[in-house]
Amino acid sequence: MTHAARPLRSVLYIPGSKDRALDKAQGLAADAIIFDLEDAVAPTEKVAARQTLLQALTQGGYGSRVKLVRVNALDTEWGRDDIAAFKASDIDGILLPKVDGPEDLDAVLELAPEAQLWAMIETSRGVLRALDIADHPAMRGFIMGTNDLAKELGCTVGPDRAALLTSLQIPLLAARGAGIACVDGVYNAFKDVEGLEAECIQGRDFGFDGKTLIHPAQLETANRVFSPSPDMLNLAARQIEAFEKAEAEGLGVAVVDGRIVENLHVVTARALLARAQAIADLEASQ
Repeated sequence: MTHAARPLRSVLYIPGSKDRALDKAQGLAADAIIFDLEDAVAPTEKVAARQTLLQALTQGGYGSRVKLVRVNALDTEWGRDDIAAFKASDIDGILLPKVDGPEDLDAVLELAPEAQLWAMIETSRGVLRALDIADHPAMRGFIMGTNDLAKELGCTVGPDRAALLTSLQIPLLAARGAGIACVDGVYNAFKDVEGLEAECIQGRDFGFDGKTLIHPAQLETANRVFSPSPDMLNLAARQIEAFEKAEAEGLGVAVVDGRIVENLHVVTARALLARAQAIADLEASQ
């Protein structure tokens, strides 16, 4: 499965301990849900949250959204039991926090050999070993943990996120090299719609598949920004048509809107149309 196989425009964190939030999530326009047992759950609620979430997932109702469970790390008292509880669940992957290298994935596979794994890239070591992590055969996608990265780096993150650019782009390069998904980090000021939109546009322009979100109010912005626009789809269709016509005439390139169109542009155009169709199919199923 390549990184573009399923839409990941909006990836919403939902606390695994909250029945109401778990119920509400079934009706939200999120492409994917991270059911969180780690940061969103207090230590005293960890065991109960595991059972609450397991029951909710068993009952279903989340449609064709991508479903990930963020477990607690293996070096905690809850990690091993989390993995044991969800290794046979109807989910799309187990999301591991603070992955530093592929050996962290191997340790999980000893407990759940068939698991599909996702990694939180939120440590310096995780960034620097991103390609080794991405190349692991069980790895399906990266989720950027920008808050933890900023904390570890000791950096100040402004609106342009200049202090995090290297930490964002190295994992993205690794993910693309390995053909897996890569989702941008959260925007903390969930009432700041303009700031969220600007950061979504930045993430989209970098090449991320979508944005992780902390509040349902952020869904519309992420879905809109990470969707191909009508103008983009129109251009893609015209590029394909022009190139196919040029090929039929024995030419290797075409010209659309004064720009050269080669085969690589057509590959990108076809991927864009396929992405739009996948989004339409998902929205129709919700």
